[in-house]
Amino acid sequence: MPQGATPGPGLCTEAEVYTLVHAFYANVRQDEVLGPIFNAHVNDWNLHLAKLVDFWSSILRRSGRFSSAPMPRHAALPGLSAALFQRWLRLFRENAAAQSNQAMSGLACATAERIAQSLWMGYQISRDPDAVPTELAGG
Repeated sequence: MPQGATPGPGLCTEAEVYTLVHAFYANVRQDEVLGPIFNAHVNDWNLHLAKLVDFWSSILRRSGRFSSAPMPRHAALPGLSAALFQRWLRLFRENAAAQSNQAMSGLACATAERIAQSLWMGYQISRDPDAVPTELAGG
């Protein structure tokens, strides 16, 4: 966890979480590689963004508003690769760096790194349970 960044209501406001999530996924949707993948699998962006704001609010502010399991949905997606997860992380880092609350940004980036690693490992295991999964390079 970044030095001085402690999850909880004092780290950031709900408005900052909303801005982080909405700005990031606006970039994802416009990305030439990630955009088509997300747009093919997200039927209702308003609903999806609301869930993502709840997810990040639960992590960054400890709001407790998110209580779902993202792994099964990601594991069911066809054709994901380490390069796609790394591209998502790069966009996340760029977006977070542009936020005015850098304590929130640092914690969000550290968390995004762990989430991407976890989802990538789980994805590999779901595809080939007998293989040894690989970590994301540079993650």
